[in-house]
Amino acid sequence: MPAKIGGKLLSFATEVDELTLEQAKATASMPFVHPHVALMPDAHFGKGSSVGTVIPTVDAVIPAAVGVDIGCGMGAIRTRFTADDIAGRDLAALHASLDSAIPMSKGGYNRSYDRFPFTRPRVEALEALADSSNVDPDAHAKNWRLQLGSLGGGNHFIELCIDDRDRVWLFLHSGSRGVGNRIANRHITIAQKLMKRWWIELPNEDLAYLPQGTPEFTQYLRDLAWAQAFALENRSEMMDRFRRAFTHWMGLDPHDDAEGIEVERVLCHHNYTRREEHFGREVWLTRKGAIDAHDGVMGLIPGSMGTRSYVVRGKGNRSGLCSAPHGAGRRYSRHKARQLFTVDDLADRMAGIEYSRARAAKLVDEIPDAYKDVERVIADAADLVEIVAVLRQVLNVKGE
Repeated sequence: MPAKIGGKLLSFATEVDELTLEQAKATASMPFVHPHVALMPDAHFGKGSSVGTVIPTVDAVIPAAVGVDIGCGMGAIRTRFTADDIAGRDLAALHASLDSAIPMSKGGYNRSYDRFPFTRPRVEALEALADSSNVDPDAHAKNWRLQLGSLGGGNHFIELCIDDRDRVWLFLHSGSRGVGNRIANRHITIAQKLMKRWWIELPNEDLAYLPQGTPEFTQYLRDLAWAQAFALENRSEMMDRFRRAFTHWMGLDPHDDAEGIEVERVLCHHNYTRREEHFGREVWLTRKGAIDAHDGVMGLIPGSMGTRSYVVRGKGNRSGLCSAPHGAGRRYSRHKARQLFTVDDLADRMAGIEYSRARAAKLVDEIPDAYKDVERVIADAADLVEIVAVLRQVLNVKGE
């Protein structure tokens, strides 16, 4: 059962620090919140509002609460292969193939969008969506087309996993890259300027909001929807490239056999806003570091590099606003993690897993110890989701 904290805050987290709680209380104090803010089991301090908060708002949206990585989320493909099928194969070769097919790290771009047959149609579909919805992504990032199908850095990753039934999964985490970041920051700034113009006092400036009915609100929702679409297509693009590389690695023809290896695909956002009904009212439901967990909806909850991840199915918990955690959630900041842990510590945690050793010095802040215990997060989420599959990675690819 969630703990009620203050007037409009319910917490599903058994491990949460006071700074995160105070930030969540500030978000819940906003007058247009209805009926309450739900704090997820993986909650931790963030910009604007805590990561791992679900925020229902009436006639307003808080751009910084949505966050700067609009539409960030997960993707997974269950293949027809088992652990025995990949036993003894050269994981380093697959790692190198993924490094070649998918640009890594901040600022990583494709050289063109003609290398793969499925890339250009996605670019053209996003261009058409921008035209039809009066959005100009080129004004935010002219190179967005070349970023489609790129991973980025930070906590974004690609993994080859085996589940608790010995089935092989392709698994990844990514967002809306530079174009989503710039769209978000532009609208955060606009909201803050409006608050100053209208003499509206806030608990902190990152809770600046856009009221429904204003031109600024309308344009933000248009830009937001496009950025969410870009993030989804970015994940789908990388999943297709991953599937193609994996098919080749398995000794099959990637042109003819790639689609045939896929049994099931799950995709989900965890930084976004959309219109939903909760407790009798239409609200703008912002999931910042949280996933949709309506009854029967499939979702993905990753751990950290070196720990287990989960394929889940939503239970439609009303108190949790039909949401669930998006991952393990950070325990230490990146700066603190670099003070506490070393490359050797990372190597110990990644024993038996093929990972980006060449980038190890820049990945220490992603060590599993920097995150909460995903098993505890999943236990806290027992009323929100049911477990469908438990994944353990045998290969992890990350950008710097």
